[in-house]
Amino acid sequence: MGGMADQSPPARSVAKPGAALKALRRKHGWTLAEVSRRTGLPTSTLSKIENDKMSLTFDKLARVSAGLRVDIATLFNGDGSTEAHAGANGRRSITRAGKGKAIETKNYSHLYPAAELLNKSIIPIVAELRAHSLEEFGELVRHPGEEYAYVLEGEVDLYTSLYAPVRLRTGDSIYFDSGMGHAYIAASEGPCRVLSLCSAPETQLIAATAGRPRAEHAREPSTPARKHRRS
Repeated sequence: MGGMADQSPPARSVAKPGAALKALRRKHGWTLAEVSRRTGLPTSTLSKIENDKMSLTFDKLARVSAGLRVDIATLFNGDGSTEAHAGANGRRSITRAGKGKAIETKNYSHLYPAAELLNKSIIPIVAELRAHSLEEFGELVRHPGEEYAYVLEGEVDLYTSLYAPVRLRTGDSIYFDSGMGHAYIAASEGPCRVLSLCSAPETQLIAATAGRPRAEHAREPSTPARKHRRS
């Protein structure tokens, strides 16, 4: 009807950090070649990202964040600006239901609340789990700090490098040293979602979860070489 406001909820805000990367590079006077040296990404790739001709995937985002030593929220801001009162007392951030900055990875669909706040002491992440087995997940993840996980929906198996796997159901939670190798595995049909609170610096956290190779859980025994029969 005329005059009625559209009540449909706005779409989830998805990170588009290409413009922020360009603004950050210009702010520091870096050339594409310098950013390439710092991040290990080709200059052609960086140019395409800055001009929205290529999406900045999670592994590239981690390399940019770690290589340029910037908080992930700096790339989320969209203009490369930093928070004017990052160290001020009394700051707050409200994230409405289903909102936040979304990052898709092989094993998780991440939603970062309070993404506009820089230098947070605690990094909140809502993760929907994709892997249904440790083999599908791949190498265990580890990063500095401690972690609290609360199961929002479904059932979850938490694998760690020092303990036997533990089954967590909706409403269960666990607090652990995230320096241990760990992996959240979906253990039920339907959505499996976890609220994770991490004390690691955000740049180290995303770098650790970007899927870099680790010799963490070589569970498959090596197959001895077959002896060739003599004719």
